[in-house]
Amino acid sequence: MDIISLSLGSLSRLMAAPANAEGAGNPLISFLPLIAIVAIFYFLILRPQNKKQKETQKMLSALKKGDRVVTIGGIHGVIQSVKESTVIIKVDENAKLEFSRSAVATVSSQAKEEKEDGEGDKKEEKKE
Repeated sequence: MDIISLSLGSLSRLMAAPANAEGAGNPLISFLPLIAIVAIFYFLILRPQNKKQKETQKMLSALKKGDRVVTIGGIHGVIQSVKESTVIIKVDENAKLEFSRSAVATVSSQAKEEKEDGEGDKKEEKKE
């Protein structure tokens, strides 16, 4: 026990000694950990979030008729028409729903590509 208390006492004196011995050291060194924390916070949290927000905004502004989309509520469908702030999504043969543009979570433009591929296959079959 004496050895542990002796080493803890000397350790606390060593930790306190440099601050008292230096006096008023360089203020930049005292702010360096704060600056490092702010830089880490920026590069790990703020910058990726801003990048993701810009990509989402770009995706929402590029919505067009025929895009296959998934809403934030999990509804899958194809865009029938695009208005200024809303989109009409066809979810079934007779069901069309109107959503705010911001409700679209992901876009998969395979709807037009599938139609084009299907039409190309049919044209090739007719020629033969």
